Amino acid sequence: MKMFMAALVTETNSFSPIPTGWSGFKEQSYIKNASTLPPSAFSSALVVWRNRAEAIGWEVAEGLATFAQPAGPTIRSVYETMRDDILADLKAAMPVDVVLLMMHGAMIAEGYDDCEGDMLARAREIMGDGATIGLEIDPHCHLTEAMLEAANVIVCFKEYPHVDMPERAEEVFTLCADAAAGRTNPVMRDYDCRMMAMYHTPFEPMRSYVDEMAALEGQDGILSVSLAHGFPWGDNPRCGTRTLVISDGNPDQAEQLARDLGGKLWGLREKLRIKYPDIEGGLTRAVAANETPVVLADFADNAGGGAPSDSTFMLRAVLDRGLQDVALATFWDPVLVMMCIDAGTNARMQVRLGGKTGPMSGDPIDLDVTVRGIKIGATQLFGKAVQQLGDTVWLEADGVHIVLSTLRTQTFHPQVFTDLGMDLEQMKIIVVKSSQHFYAAFESLAAEVIHLATPGAINPDFTIIPYTKRDDNYWPKTENPFT
Repeated sequence: MKMFMAALVTETNSFSPIPTGWSGFKEQSYIKNASTLPPSAFSSALVVWRNRAEAIGWEVAEGLATFAQPAGPTIRSVYETMRDDILADLKAAMPVDVVLLMMHGAMIAEGYDDCEGDMLARAREIMGDGATIGLEIDPHCHLTEAMLEAANVIVCFKEYPHVDMPERAEEVFTLCADAAAGRTNPVMRDYDCRMMAMYHTPFEPMRSYVDEMAALEGQDGILSVSLAHGFPWGDNPRCGTRTLVISDGNPDQAEQLARDLGGKLWGLREKLRIKYPDIEGGLTRAVAANETPVVLADFADNAGGGAPSDSTFMLRAVLDRGLQDVALATFWDPVLVMMCIDAGTNARMQVRLGGKTGPMSGDPIDLDVTVRGIKIGATQLFGKAVQQLGDTVWLEADGVHIVLSTLRTQTFHPQVFTDLGMDLEQMKIIVVKSSQHFYAAFESLAAEVIHLATPGAINPDFTIIPYTKRDDNYWPKTENPFT
């Protein structure tokens, strides 16, 4: 057997002011043979696939592996160049029995609402009907007809935060290897749940729901079960939640189970209705807490959803209340970081922070600060994968502690603070610019975690997202979209 694999990963926020171009990909990861390097979050699948393939004597060919931090639509020429590079390497590797791709599932480029479907369809043209194509994707995806038609196997991460990417890569490989050897005949069916929600899998009711999904796999011919959460800020006609079931040669079984699981999710909708407090409500709860630190999630300024990560709404509220022993991260401000590095540790400076990208970032804030820490080439863990932060600095303004980075990224891990020398046990409140991925690493140190309905580029009110391509027939925009 011969296998070809590649990765082209970004998530598109159609309403983000930041275009996704060459710099977005090349500052994160843009390399061939990425599986021979230490894994990052989105190259971990390639490492798994190479190891599995070589262990059973398969020949492996590898194309481009690239990832860009989520932002606005990808520039057309950039997407087409990367796509054609991968497809050219696939053609050069032919004959190939199995193609495995790592993509996000919610990538939009100028002229392409469905980059994953476009890539898969073109790979299928090269491979022919007899080959096996597998796709691993983020659950915050648009599960499209083109993707389902072109692939044999599609598997979403089950967990949010996405701590199970390597495990899902193992699943994709096993399913595709069995299909290529003729041991199974994977058939996929999906069901439109007509819902838009945030599915935090560590919490109920989603914890039990995901556990039930996993328990169904391997039983009575069911090969795989996924929940495509959807990415609400991607203006795509298929934006929304879908259940996906892969059965062994039984389309009716897959269709019925997908429908049953969709119905079960619909029955949980009131427990999933977002009830996050606003900034003032969240700060009031945090200040009144008997135990500290309290971790507050600045939901709407999450770079992992395409936000600028320079909004000042939370910082402004903290300053207006005169709070101290508060730490906030991560602000994207490469210019100010460089200024602080030049000034050096312990320098006193007057700075203008944040609010640079547009109205969704709020107003810039002028502060007198002390440079408390500098880290060149900073990193943070996301699960077991190492994520780049660029250079970071720690600024203090009268008991308010602020971390800035040169690379735009969300806060995954306490390392963002501690590698600069900050003692989080001395903080009463920790504010992270993230929606959920922070939770796995911060849960153990937090006395309480509070998700906030903050202003910004990924506002969690799904009833007001200004779609142009997605209709209104989804909950909670429409209370009963099935009538």
